[in-house]
Amino acid sequence: MAETIRVLYSEEEVDKRVRELATRISEDYAGKQVHMICVLKGGVFFMCELAKRITVPVSMDFMSVSSYGDGTSSSGVVKIAKDLDESLEGKDVLIVEDIIDSGRTLSHLIEILERRHPNSMRLCTLLDKPERRVKKVDVNYTGFEIPDEFIVGYGLDYAQKYRNLPYIGIIEGVE
Repeated sequence: MAETIRVLYSEEEVDKRVRELATRISEDYAGKQVHMICVLKGGVFFMCELAKRITVPVSMDFMSVSSYGDGTSSSGVVKIAKDLDESLEGKDVLIVEDIIDSGRTLSHLIEILERRHPNSMRLCTLLDKPERRVKKVDVNYTGFEIPDEFIVGYGLDYAQKYRNLPYIGIIEGVE
C-alpha cells in the first residue's frame, strides 16, 4: 500500500498558531532576551518561524540528541551528537521542540541543561501527544495537542521524507 498524507492542520492554521505562541512568548519575555535552543532536526522549521515572530531580542543555538532503547522505544538516556555552541549560564532559555510524546528523552535533556545554570528555562513544542507521556515534562507553550498518530510535515519526517511540507499531516499506509 502506498503511503498517503491526510492534512491535520493546514499551513494557515499552523501559521496562525505560531503567531499566537510568538505573541505569548514575547509578552512573557518582555524586557529580556530569549535564548532559543532547537532540538535538531525536526524543530528547525518551527523554531525559525517562531523566532521571526517574536518581538524581544532572540539568540539561537542548536543541539542534536538521540536516545537508545530496545529499538522500538526510547530509553530516555540521551546521547548528545551535537552540543550547544554557547554557555547557558545566566540566560533565559526556551527549548524548542517539534513534538513531545513519551517525554523520556526531553526530561533527561532538561536535567542536563539545568546543570548549565540558565537564569530560567521554559519549553515550547509545536505538537504534544500527552496520551503517550510516560515521563512528566512541564510544557509552557504548546502549539497543538494531537492524537497518537504518525505525524509528518513542518519539520517532522518519515524516513527523512516530508519535513518540507508546509502543513502538518497524518501519514497513512506505512508499516
